[in-house]
Parts: sequence; structure tokens; C-alpha cells
Amino acid sequence: MSEQIPVKNVSPVKVHKPDSQDAQIRYAPRSRIYVRAVEGPLETFRRFFGLFFLAIFALLPWLQYNGHQAILLDIMEQRFTLFTLTLWPQDLTLLAYIFIVGAFALFFVTTFAGRVWCGFMCPQTTWTFIYIWFEEKIEGSRNKRMKLDERPMDVDKFWRKLLKHLAWITVALLTALTFVGYFTPIGELFVDFVTFNTSFWAGFSVIFFTVCTYGNAGWMREIMCTHMCPYARFQSAMFDKDTLTVAYNPNRGEKRGPRPRKLPHSQLAENGMGDCIDCNLCVQVCPTGIDIRNGLQYECINCGACVDACNGVMDKMNYPKGLISFTSEEELNGGTTHILRPKLIGYFVVLLVMVGLLITNLMMRIPLEVDIIRDRNSLYRETSQGLIENVYTLKILNKSQTRQTYQIEVVGLPDYTFTGQQTISVDGGEVASSPVSVATDAYNLEKAVTDIWFHVSTIDPDGEIVEVNEASKFLYR
Repeated sequence: MSEQIPVKNVSPVKVHKPDSQDAQIRYAPRSRIYVRAVEGPLETFRRFFGLFFLAIFALLPWLQYNGHQAILLDIMEQRFTLFTLTLWPQDLTLLAYIFIVGAFALFFVTTFAGRVWCGFMCPQTTWTFIYIWFEEKIEGSRNKRMKLDERPMDVDKFWRKLLKHLAWITVALLTALTFVGYFTPIGELFVDFVTFNTSFWAGFSVIFFTVCTYGNAGWMREIMCTHMCPYARFQSAMFDKDTLTVAYNPNRGEKRGPRPRKLPHSQLAENGMGDCIDCNLCVQVCPTGIDIRNGLQYECINCGACVDACNGVMDKMNYPKGLISFTSEEELNGGTTHILRPKLIGYFVVLLVMVGLLITNLMMRIPLEVDIIRDRNSLYRETSQGLIENVYTLKILNKSQTRQTYQIEVVGLPDYTFTGQQTISVDGGEVASSPVSVATDAYNLEKAVTDIWFHVSTIDPDGEIVEVNEASKFLYR
């Protein structure tokens, strides 16, 4: 054991400590983004598109149908009313199908055209642009707002800021009242809120969503898109080289830089210049404050504001439009965008299947549900006439929106005697409880447990007959 273990000299490892200056920049508060107004066909389309769905959101809870609110998602009563359709907790599979259809529709649209949901339909984007519109009308254009914030507080600045925040709070309050109106009768909600007579949960919900809307659209804005929204993080899994996204064409735009407007477009290449004049308008109009010229970024919401801004500059310079456009990676590399591709077709097929399953479930849905509860005090008893009797409680749920009359019969038990209501009327959306007893002679029973069915059907010669067979047991011995 005299052998020694050879020792190898190792140079010390250099420890790289984080730069304190980089850390300060990394965790510094964000700079405020002053979004510049832009005009163009995409911006016009986005505005009307957003206003259209905003109008639908605001008007739907006020619609009346057959004397009741057309859309009412009553959580306390566990009843969702959608025009002629009433959904109950037992219809949870329908709600699951609706969510699945929505998810695959989002996947399909994202694979085809990127984050157009974020740029054109997302409530966060819509309300943020509404709040920015109030900023522009009250405080002025982008440059005026920047100068206003740099000024010390004076009377002019105070009343402009006060008026802006009052407008923001008003929009937030109306938004919250409308949203909560989907879950409680909206007419009563507005009256009760103004007169301070709302219930605790209704009042709390209105205040909560008012604060959320005011904070998200007024103060947080792009933070919701860049740091809090999970969709921005997993969207890349749905992208491919043929996905249409807002992109800058570096082959055409570089080398960027200022130049005289009189310089013809045909002479740019001779001077070693591209089409981009480096005006930074694409950055100034971006609601998330990114530079689209740096390539595809997860912060981009595909709103197309930079497209309109750049096309406006190209018009003024007499250059061809499309330096920034909705295009694909394949097209930027000189290829051709393939619209029909396996991934997109796959999403579309699955979407069609799920829509078909949803429609099938809606068509096969029976607006009647029956539950049978046996008497737990005694399995059976013998009557004074010598008959064997079982006692049950029938729970009949009328899942339609109109009053229905039902006929109750027993199937599977010969020569039975029925005691209780064989005809019962139930209001729409209500549950009726009916105790009944069924008796028969012991000679009719071949075994201790007999399978029977309660047959419940509607009595309405003018309408569609709805019937349900609910299984139970008839016990003896």
C-alpha cells in the first residue's frame, strides 16, 4: 500500500459574478409606453371589429326571451339560460364540449394567422385601446402626453388627469355591471347598484371587476400580454413556417437609415440602402413597445398597427408597400406560403369533429330528468289487503323553459296498484318532488328483487312527446 495517488494540478475556476449594473437594468421599473395614434385599413378594420363585439357584449344581457333574460348564467341557482336552452349541472358535458370547441378554434386560427385573437378580439387589447383613445382625446397626441407628464403639477395637468381617470373608472364600472349582468338579472342589478341595495356578492363582484378593468387596461396594459397571459408563452407550439404573422422584411429593408425624399427607389441599391428609413414609427404605434424589425417576438399581438404605420411612410416616400406585412417565414425566405398543410388540416378536422359532437349532444338532449329515491325506513311492507308495497320519492326536473304536465307509469311489475300523483305539473326550470307507493300481490313476484322502471312522459298532444325511463328495484323478503 505504498503507492501514492497521483496529484494533478488544476487551474482554479473563474467565478463569473453578475454585473450589478445589468441587474439594476433587468429589475428596473418598466418605462411607460406612449402609444402613437395610427390610421390605415387594418386599424379601421380592427376598430370596427372590436366595436362590433363590444356592442354584442353590452347588448346581449339586455335581450328578453319569453318574458325572461335571454342569457342568464345563474350560478346561485345552478342554472344557465341561453334563449330556449337551459343547462343544469347535469349538462356539464355540453359545457365541456363548448370549451373544447373554443380551444381548437383558437388553435386553428393561431396556426393559420398567428395571434390575431390577441390583436383583434382579446378583451385586454380592446379595453386598452379604448383607454388609449380617452388619453388622446383628453391629454392630446403622443408628444403632448409625454410633455404633459414631464411638467410639474398645475391646474391644466390636474384637470386633464382627473378627467381621464374619471372616464377610465366610468368605462370600468359599466364594463363590470354588464359582465356581472350575465350572472344576475341585469335590470335589477343596475337599479340596486345605484340605490345601494345589491346583495353582498353582486356588489363585491361589480367593485372587483371595476378595479380589475381599471388596473389592467389603464395601468398594467402590455404587462398583461408580456408577463401574465399564458397564451403568449405557448403560442409558438402552434406556429410553423407557413403561419401568417406580422413581420418585417430585412432583405428589402436593410440597410436602414434616413435619406432625402427625392432619392428615387430605384437608386437605393446603388447607395447601399434599403427601404427602411429608420423613422421608428413602427415602434411608437406598437401597444407592447417592441421593435418588429428585431424579428418574431412573443410580445407581438398581431394587431397590425405597425403595418399601417409603415405603409403610410412608404406612401410618402413613393416606395412599394409591404415592408412590414402579414406574411410567413416561408415567404420571407423566398418561398411560397402553403395554406393547406397537415397541421392546419388536422386542427380543422378535430374542430369539425368536436362541433359535430356538440351538435349531436344538443340534439339528443332530453329536457327532462327523473331521480328515484327509495324509502330508507323500510325495504317493503305488507298492506291490510295483503299486498307487498314499496315507497319511493320521485324527483322530476323540468329542464325546459315552459310548464309541462307529466304522466307517471310503472313498467316491469304486473297488476300493480299506484298510490300518489300519476299526473304532475312542473314549471319550467323547476324540480317537483312526489312521494308514491307501488304495491302488488306476492304471487306476482317470482324473486326477492324485481327490476322495474318508472316511465315519465309529457302530456301535450300539440307538442313533442318527451319521455324518460328511470330504473329502480321492487323489494320483497
